[in-house]
Amino acid sequence: QVQLVESGGGSVQPGGSLRLSCAVSDSFSSINNMGWYRQAPGTGRELVANIFSGGSTNYADSVKGRFTISRETAKNTVYLQMNSLKPDDTAVYYCNVQGRTYWRRLILSDYWGQGTQVTVSS
Repeated sequence: QVQLVESGGGSVQPGGSLRLSCAVSDSFSSINNMGWYRQAPGTGRELVANIFSGGSTNYADSVKGRFTISRETAKNTVYLQMNSLKPDDTAVYYCNVQGRTYWRRLILSDYWGQGTQVTVSS
């Protein structure tokens, strides 16, 4: 069974920082990329950042220079360091893994965490 357990969300004032963590169960024979998406009320889910198996990263223009994605392979964990937070960053943040599980080695699928709320407000 695949489990993605997020933590680190909360409320912060504009200009503050938060660090999100996503612990991924040891269910994957291979992982293409790991990432973070977000969804604000009344909007669709959007990519925030992802990190590929080779280590390259990709960021939404709105977070470049403020957010940093990283991973700790030994712990199967991906992080999102969020600095200089703005009210527009308020959303539910979802962890995502694109990979192949041990029991479905030929099928590349997306897996999602339950989401963690980030609120930026004065």
